[in-house]
Amino acid sequence: MLAFLVRRLVLSAFMIVTLSLIVFVALYAIGDPVALLAPPDATQLERARIAAEMGLDQPLPAQYLRFLHNLFRGDLGRSFVYGIPALQLILERLPATLELALSAMLLALAIGIPLGMYAGLHANRWPDRVISLVAVLGNSLPTFWVGLMLIMVLSVWLGWLPASGRGATRALFGVPFSFVTLDGLRHLALPAANLALFNVALVIRLVRATTREVLPLDYIRFARAKGLRERRVVGVHALKNIMNPVLTVIGLQFGSLVAFAIVTESVFSWPGMGKLIIDSIRILDRPVVVAYLMFILALFIVINLLIEIAYSILDPRIRMRSTVP
Repeated sequence: MLAFLVRRLVLSAFMIVTLSLIVFVALYAIGDPVALLAPPDATQLERARIAAEMGLDQPLPAQYLRFLHNLFRGDLGRSFVYGIPALQLILERLPATLELALSAMLLALAIGIPLGMYAGLHANRWPDRVISLVAVLGNSLPTFWVGLMLIMVLSVWLGWLPASGRGATRALFGVPFSFVTLDGLRHLALPAANLALFNVALVIRLVRATTREVLPLDYIRFARAKGLRERRVVGVHALKNIMNPVLTVIGLQFGSLVAFAIVTESVFSWPGMGKLIIDSIRILDRPVVVAYLMFILALFIVINLLIEIAYSILDPRIRMRSTVP
């Protein structure tokens, strides 16, 4: 297991360096932040001073080497606009985005797994057709349109839930969260449901297909032949193998939820990282954009590493294969 972890960590470090080069060059080769941040009547001398303060007067390779040196010290640069560390800005918005993504994922699992298993157990019957139709709709409908419909129906017409904002928060381990207050839960309901919709459909389809693949296998028939109750056969013996592919998708989708919750955060005015990155792109606040992309990259790498570790625990053959030269 130690050799497995060391190889994965070395590979992760190599990926971070490679992708940091791509991200840095892609962002720093376009646009001129000095033109946006300097006053309209600024002289050429003042513009040069601002560029020097930001380090933009250096050649691109020199800027990247300095960025890489600071990256491994945990310094992702300072925001051109706010004048504080970019990582600090992101971490201040992170709890709101994580709370939203985690709520959406829990909703997707709580709804998707039982519905997917039920559809797989009753394949080609009317419950399966209804559930499959719901899954297709969930995959097809645009997120922003669903969000607007949720606001129109549940907030404007019925007045049941608030349409925007995060609501009241309360500190939990020093971090403000909204799910610990009733007002916060009411504000969280609509954006979490909107963000969960695609993943509900995804989990339903995945669990249904895996259930149909697992049920005819020999070990399931053997469990039934031993006289075990169907609930135990499905809930214990079949569920373990059904969860393997679901685990992978959940991990990757959770990273996607965090990274791409921008649309939902914009529709519901949720104060997470989405609004910060949109504003930063608009004003070419490059350190914040680079820090955000590097943060998301690190998040995906950590999630993939955790998935591989979980896989190796659930199925030791994977770890054995990875150690064979």
